[in-house]
Amino acid sequence: MSANIENIFRYILLLIAIGLTPFISCAQKSDEINMIRGIYGNPKPFWDKDVNLNDLGVNAIFIRSGSIRQDIMNRARAEGLMVFAEFATLNGKNYVDEHPQAWPINMSGEKVEPASWFMGVCPTEPGFRRYRLDLLRDLLLEFDLDGVWLDYVHWHAQFEEPEPILPETCFCDLCLGSFSKDFDIKIPDGTTSQKASWILNNHDNAWRDWRCKVIFDWTAEMKNLLTGIKPEALLGIYHCPWNDQEFDGARRRILGLDFDMLKETVDVFSPMVYHAKMGRDPEWVRENTNWLGDRLDTGSDPYPKIWPIVQAHDSPRIISSEEFEMVLRYGLSRRSGGVMMFTSNAVAEDENKTAVMKKVYTSLMKRTR
Repeated sequence: MSANIENIFRYILLLIAIGLTPFISCAQKSDEINMIRGIYGNPKPFWDKDVNLNDLGVNAIFIRSGSIRQDIMNRARAEGLMVFAEFATLNGKNYVDEHPQAWPINMSGEKVEPASWFMGVCPTEPGFRRYRLDLLRDLLLEFDLDGVWLDYVHWHAQFEEPEPILPETCFCDLCLGSFSKDFDIKIPDGTTSQKASWILNNHDNAWRDWRCKVIFDWTAEMKNLLTGIKPEALLGIYHCPWNDQEFDGARRRILGLDFDMLKETVDVFSPMVYHAKMGRDPEWVRENTNWLGDRLDTGSDPYPKIWPIVQAHDSPRIISSEEFEMVLRYGLSRRSGGVMMFTSNAVAEDENKTAVMKKVYTSLMKRTR
């Protein structure tokens, strides 16, 4: 290559680099501006006080699907807010009373007891799956949502307490038959108790894998439904924040949450880092958020994202405004793409917590200007 041609080539590369720089900067700035500054719960407690949420730095609301109304959508859009619906996926409360075939079965062949305040459901029962998918379809067709957050996406258990309730389920005929068919494992004849013991003693790994696949299939089917109706909408998941080792690996072993599977269908992971409810220190929020970022290994890829949900609600003890500020900021650690708080009412009724949220959220906005 001659000197002149080489110089021309270098000049062209320089022009390209200079030309692209503004676009790269704008893209990066756009990503930062889009950092989620959310509230979980009905925005009405703020609106009843004549407060516009965008004046508090909020740009997204996460609200129970059953609470969404068109007037809420209209005002949220007028304030420039994104709206995400929380969808109670495998919450069987009331449903199992009317449809006993969907009640989870324990190792003794008996119906499980409610796990504290939570009542799960057998996730292989086809009637319940149709029921939930129909509800989600109706929701998506009625409201122009930015995404859906699946909640209670796990087998029957309770993890939102310092001492979790972790029963072995579900050993109904549907689950046993599905496991046997999917993994080509013939289960010997006997009582439910005998079958359950045989599976756990001889095919425990396969049983855990199968249970994770059942949960994954739920997310995959809901993702397909969401994509078919609203292709740009996000699928998020509120989930147990335990790491791979806690409670003898119970997040995967009992709840059926395999992050390596779920990150194939889930756009946003929202760990429920309710530090006080789970008997943890505020610093745990930062540690868990950082751990999850490393665990999902998002790298430079845009998905999956991590938007933790932190505790403002005064249960089982008072959360001070100072403590609330700590967990909000800890939820924004490293690879986090935003944060939200639980609940909107807990913050709206406390002027100090409202001021804290405004300070944190507006500081995120100023950082990108």
